[in-house]
Amino acid sequence: MAIWIVILSAVLLLGSSLWVGLSLIGIGVIGLDIFKQMPVQRLLGQDVWSSLTSPELVALPLFILMGEILFHTRLADQLFRGLSPWVGWLPGKLLHVNILGSTVFAAASGSSAATAATIGKITLPELRQRGYDSSLAMGSLAAAGALGLLIPPSLVLIVYGVLTSVSVLQLFAAGIVPGILLALCMSMYVILRDVLNPSLTPAAEPRIPMRERLKSILSLVPLFLLVVLVIGSMYAGYATPSEAAVMGVFGSLVIAGAQRVLTVSLLVKAIDASVRTSSMIGLILAGALFLAKALAFLSIPAQVGALVESMSLSPIALICVLLVFYVVLGCFLDGTSMIVMTLPVTFPLIVNAGYDPIWFGVFLVLVAEMGAITPPVGFNLFVVQNLTGAKLGDVGRAALPFFVVMLVFAMFITIFPQVVLWLPSIT
Repeated sequence: MAIWIVILSAVLLLGSSLWVGLSLIGIGVIGLDIFKQMPVQRLLGQDVWSSLTSPELVALPLFILMGEILFHTRLADQLFRGLSPWVGWLPGKLLHVNILGSTVFAAASGSSAATAATIGKITLPELRQRGYDSSLAMGSLAAAGALGLLIPPSLVLIVYGVLTSVSVLQLFAAGIVPGILLALCMSMYVILRDVLNPSLTPAAEPRIPMRERLKSILSLVPLFLLVVLVIGSMYAGYATPSEAAVMGVFGSLVIAGAQRVLTVSLLVKAIDASVRTSSMIGLILAGALFLAKALAFLSIPAQVGALVESMSLSPIALICVLLVFYVVLGCFLDGTSMIVMTLPVTFPLIVNAGYDPIWFGVFLVLVAEMGAITPPVGFNLFVVQNLTGAKLGDVGRAALPFFVVMLVFAMFITIFPQVVLWLPSIT
């Protein structure tokens, strides 16, 4: 009975447009109030305080601030000028800048929507002006922008680590190889489309002398140094994720200052956006942790576990069921909300099935990436729509082939989990 009350409460509260964090708290309060005689207010107060004062969360607002500062710099323009001379000879030509630029910027941003918006405001007008197929340009940007959820410093991986008590540093290491491989898979799809239909891209890009190509690399140096500073300091053992985030904020300020865009107005905008985003994620985290405790009191994870066990699903079949479940859920919820709402139930199932918690974190973030490009609530679709003025349905259809690429890649890392676990095992 309790599980049906919880499901009904979730449908009603989440469907009422109430904030996700408050909805999660409300679901827990309703369940405990009906089925358990206990001081819910005291439990809620203690749980919210303990969850929001977790040391691991210190890195979250700092990485958000770093991304917001970089969003207001000219890094996207520098990425385009630095990468475009090197991809013009490939089938797909400058479409690869969408993917490579998003991959590199994601390593300094940590946000899917910010990555798509920052890269897209430079690449989409250029690609349109040069005669590239608009559908392929929009789809590659929407999908590659989602790499901001996977490549460290990923905000969603930090949230997952806090909720499951898994090392954030290990999760960051686990996201690097899959992030790079997924970007390569997207580029391979663009190459295949261009080979099969050369009319999707201009006949040829102007030949650029090697001297100019080498000179263009200088445009990539600031972002490259920032990525090395943030990620390298963590894996070299010189800094914790929180300390690396502080260095990232400092590095972003240096870049903004060097580009002469560092103003009081920029700082106010960046801090304001960071506070808003951090507050939203903090409320969702508080609600998720309280809901997890409420579900444990109601024995719902144990009931669901017993139900799944009675179905005698193999580990691979369990992953396939969860994959379908999350793809459907991703059509209606953003990645962070989707993950924190379901983890209390799905995480014990995965651990009992013998899967590594670090691997499952990367798998979940990959599924969240897929949700970022699925209508009607795919955030990256809205970002690309805002940049292009295209209809949301057209953007969704443009992103569909890349959704299939992500789906196949999710099954690939399920069959070959060492793709995810290799780097964490040696760091």
